[in-house]
Amino acid sequence: MQFGIFSVSDVTTDPTTGHTPDDTDRVRSMLTIARHADAAGLDVFATGEHHNPPFVASSPTTMLGYLAGVTENITLSTATTLITTNDPVRLAEEYAMLQVLSGGRMDLMMGRGNTGPVYPWFGQDIRNGIPLAIENYALLRRLWTEDVVDWSGQFRTPLQGFTATPRPLDGVPPFVWHGSIRSPEIAEQAAYYGDGFLHNNIFWPMHHTKQMVRFYRQRYEHHGHGRADQAIVGLGGQVFVRKNSQDAVREFRPYFDVAPVYGHGPSLEDFSAQTPLTVGSPQQVIDRYGAFVEDVGYYQRQMFLIDHAGLPLKTVLEQIDLLAEEIVPELRRIVEAKRPADDVPLDPPTHAERVAAARTAGASGTTHVGDGGDAVTGTRAEEAVR
Repeated sequence: MQFGIFSVSDVTTDPTTGHTPDDTDRVRSMLTIARHADAAGLDVFATGEHHNPPFVASSPTTMLGYLAGVTENITLSTATTLITTNDPVRLAEEYAMLQVLSGGRMDLMMGRGNTGPVYPWFGQDIRNGIPLAIENYALLRRLWTEDVVDWSGQFRTPLQGFTATPRPLDGVPPFVWHGSIRSPEIAEQAAYYGDGFLHNNIFWPMHHTKQMVRFYRQRYEHHGHGRADQAIVGLGGQVFVRKNSQDAVREFRPYFDVAPVYGHGPSLEDFSAQTPLTVGSPQQVIDRYGAFVEDVGYYQRQMFLIDHAGLPLKTVLEQIDLLAEEIVPELRRIVEAKRPADDVPLDPPTHAERVAAARTAGASGTTHVGDGGDAVTGTRAEEAVR
């Protein structure tokens, strides 16, 4: 299983010191965090995409492109790429460029975004969120897999004889996750295409997460991509760790109380009971997250939110070290021992594995992707999906 960290890129005043970083400081701290995670041996760094204060990650490919040149091993990803308010043409070009720059050491997670005012800033309506996600992704796939695209749809101007450049590395598009916390249509979309599904369940109880993941797995098998337990699944999470659990709670409480992602709501204790937020010792994190596989089956990626709410950079780097040195090795041992069969993927597919699979499929003449014409995931923008 892969273990990584993601950032929502919030700019928040440290409630214990009164210090507020400016946008430049926050961006640079994210770069430091990603480089530290790479050096510590974590598997993934992902950035969100936001276009409104108090968040600064408005250009994920710019940040990840820079990180491709200054990191060595870590997979570079997005905690959300907005498939609804971004033009699929730009997405095709920007993420193919990132794929080339990183040598395939990247993937991305598609999401709709839930900030209503952002949609009209980009000429869209949040009420069209699901149809936009369906149509835009269908077009994006064609732009990656077809050299010349003729296309027309509902939400953007038609394309005639268009070629997106650069072409995907080795002719194989990046691996895509679809992120959703409550929309079965998006889980269905992931299953239809045989893509990954990441349930970023940082606000949700496990019984809801189980339902969403179970639905995705069932539909993945229905569309002919493999058994349900072979579907590629990821989960979100939140932790704050100290050697002593009482110290962790005492230190984190003032940050929790003002955090833009969940502050001013339930108490720390109630929120921790109802969601994956775990504030305590390394063993408490190991015990809790090591049990998630019992709820959703073996899954391939676990992401942690650790750099928000005004936490000082020094503290965040300490959290990375605790994850890498004391928590992740034990979690790997626990969850991999629970993998049900050798043919259940350990990790999401690498670029090299996808290239090999594409060559095998090409040699056999295989072009199947789901049941063409599915009414939910909608080949409405395309008559055929290649």
